[in-house]
Amino acid sequence: MPDNEDSVAVTQSGVLPLAKLKRWQWWVLVAFNIFFLIIGQIFAVLLGRFYYDQGGNSKWMATLVQTIGFPILFIPYFLFPSITTSSTTPTTSVSPRVIFLLYVVVGALIAGDNMLYSIGLLYLSASTYSLICATQLAFNAVFSFFLNSQKFTALIFNSVVVLSLSASLLAVNDDSDEPSGVSKKNYAFGFVATLSASALYALLLSIMQLSFQKVIKKETFSVVLELQIYTSFFATCVSTIGLFASGEWRTLGGEMDGFGKGGMAYVMTLVWTAVAWQVCSVGVVGLIFVVSSLFSNVISTLSLALTPLAALVVFHDKMNGVKLIAMLMGLWGFSTYIYQNYLDDLKAKREQTDATVLSEGSTPLLFECN
Repeated sequence: MPDNEDSVAVTQSGVLPLAKLKRWQWWVLVAFNIFFLIIGQIFAVLLGRFYYDQGGNSKWMATLVQTIGFPILFIPYFLFPSITTSSTTPTTSVSPRVIFLLYVVVGALIAGDNMLYSIGLLYLSASTYSLICATQLAFNAVFSFFLNSQKFTALIFNSVVVLSLSASLLAVNDDSDEPSGVSKKNYAFGFVATLSASALYALLLSIMQLSFQKVIKKETFSVVLELQIYTSFFATCVSTIGLFASGEWRTLGGEMDGFGKGGMAYVMTLVWTAVAWQVCSVGVVGLIFVVSSLFSNVISTLSLALTPLAALVVFHDKMNGVKLIAMLMGLWGFSTYIYQNYLDDLKAKREQTDATVLSEGSTPLLFECN
């Protein structure tokens, strides 16, 4: 961000411009979104693993709770309505049918992605699951390059390679700590499902950013939340249909009765898992709006790198040498992304300063952070 303390007008990676904010206000907004994403994701993963450990076995229920809490998003939607900004790019109206189709397609993809995550968490420990999920950053770099014109620098390439090697270490780890009763075959299935979910999630982030740029073309925070709300609604519909079509709904009563900590704990686990995922969603959407989908994924990766430490404390997951190396490699991949973002900031500051000198008295310039 530029050093101008008066006001800042930015358009990070072309997503959506913010209203003029003081520099410290921008950083406070970013910090709040980072906090929501990290805390929400860590608690959601831990509660998801707790659900399975205590006797829960419904993959569709585990999928459903990831989006069914979407009404929570109406809180920031009404608290921060229509943060509009001026823009040099005229917006054109889009057919409601196109917007509706976008919501339905993205919602269905989210439901499928959540199912893959649920399968992965069923067959993997929380720590292994989180480390594999960290590969979403590598996938996002690739998708952002093709869909969002994201630069593919040497540092980003380094992160892609390091994160890929980190996942490969976990794939060949003979001393894996799969949950009790999970066979090697199911462990491999969980690994592939989680890796596929990470790739699909990264694609979804890039699609969301592309949708803001090419389809929706609105400059309000409300529109960003609307995308999350409506896609979550359709994802919830798909998950609900899956729950009833699979017949898993018939087993829910038995799950509650046989839950290790009791029926009330069963209900509260599902409720707080749903809340945690929506807190995470607020952070994800906020960072996409304020910075970019790539930066949002970077912070999500940091959260996933911290989750194994939380799992070590809560579930006493085994932290063998291979897993420790994989976690350190994940942190290294994250660090190189952050350093690249730092270099981009420095470049943006120089460009903004040079442009200000050339056009004294003009309005604050819009620049790209990535």
